[in-house]
Amino acid sequence: MRERLSLTLPSDLLVRLNDLADRRRLSRSAVAEAAIASFLSPDAQDMREAAFTRRLDRLSRQTARLERDMRLTADTLALFIRHWLTVTPQLPPEENAAAHTRGLKRFDGFVQTLGMRLQQGSSFLSEIPDDIAPSAADGQDAGRSL
Repeated sequence: MRERLSLTLPSDLLVRLNDLADRRRLSRSAVAEAAIASFLSPDAQDMREAAFTRRLDRLSRQTARLERDMRLTADTLALFIRHWLTVTPQLPPEENAAAHTRGLKRFDGFVQTLGMRLQQGSSFLSEIPDDIAPSAADGQDAGRSL
């Protein structure tokens, strides 16, 4: 059995209701009935909650990957600095200018290589799992020997 309900709506909402009904080729009553049924359905809240949960899970995974990449980057930089400081001898003051010139040339080469890698879309971090997956313990021992 169906009963009549009379209600007032803001004009902008009524325009949207009319547009949707016209596009879907439904009556305004059918659209309003579906909207009210969806609003009153206990599943609607569960569906919204599930959607939020999926989004939060995805964000958590992305954050975990970012965290891992940052740790890896910091550890890589720290190992490089330790190695560089260990193997690089102190230069005499008279050789500083020549070393500075060589360093600028080498840095320009580094920047060009980095630019090419970025243009190709290749990433050093994407190579890491392939390199350390077979023997993670060996990688840790190698890092300690520096």
